[in-house]
Amino acid sequence: MAAIQSDNLTKYYGQEIGIKDVSLEILSGEIFGFVGPNGAGKSTAIRTLLGLLIPTSGSAKIFGQDVASLGHKIRMDIGYLPSEVNYYDEMSSRELLEYHCRFYGIYDYADVDRLADVFELDLDKEITDLSFGNRKKCGIIQALLHKPKLLIMDEPTSGLDPLMQNVFYDVLRKERENGTTIFFSSHILSEVQNICDRAAIIKHGEINAIENIQSLLQKQMKKGVLVFNQKPSRLEFPNGIQKQKWYDNRLSFEYVGPVDKLIQWMSQLDLLDVILEEPELESIFMNYYENDHE
Repeated sequence: MAAIQSDNLTKYYGQEIGIKDVSLEILSGEIFGFVGPNGAGKSTAIRTLLGLLIPTSGSAKIFGQDVASLGHKIRMDIGYLPSEVNYYDEMSSRELLEYHCRFYGIYDYADVDRLADVFELDLDKEITDLSFGNRKKCGIIQALLHKPKLLIMDEPTSGLDPLMQNVFYDVLRKERENGTTIFFSSHILSEVQNICDRAAIIKHGEINAIENIQSLLQKQMKKGVLVFNQKPSRLEFPNGIQKQKWYDNRLSFEYVGPVDKLIQWMSQLDLLDVILEEPELESIFMNYYENDHE
């Protein structure tokens, strides 16, 4: 059974499109990234998937149950982190997190201290005195405390410094090892590339691509440099090679196409060295957005 499944999920705000025809199937136990810039529809999609917004049309299910009728038991299996966290300012972090535990019927607070230690959160500080990043840590811990089967997180690393982001990634990997399904949105492409199994790219409220991360990288443009023993007087290029530039006996180029065809072509050349660079997700992402302003 898929952890999350949506079919042509659509949400309008008046005449303005929030999301349109969003169809997703997120498998149990995977880390799924939802990628797009601010305003692309990520938060609207997440809130609609959770039943916090009523869809204009389409449907969505979590663990096989329609989100419009999510029962108490299913909701207990979901950990949710919104993009902006707002709490009772007069409470301390400890009071907030222990209250959350009791809400889920948990009266052993050992995990509060354990996770606070992992995320370096001062439990004695009042919420009003916490920075945005520390409030985000509270939200992350809160989403994890009741050991949900499904984690849904909207821009979870915003406000976290790079070291704490790495801590967060390690925590997510451990959660996946324990069977947790993780769905999170991000505009930080490197984190999606490093940690996700698959990702969806959303553009203007519509899904533009859903791919395995490695497959997505392999399908896209590669940059290469060939170092020849001697610059050839004539060289025929296979389809897919573009933007060739010579620097003495060095040839730089870009290539889109099957790697085996590129290797077959290179094997026929008199070369000293070959350098091939895998594309960064950033360049792939920009390919989907490069026509935005045309």
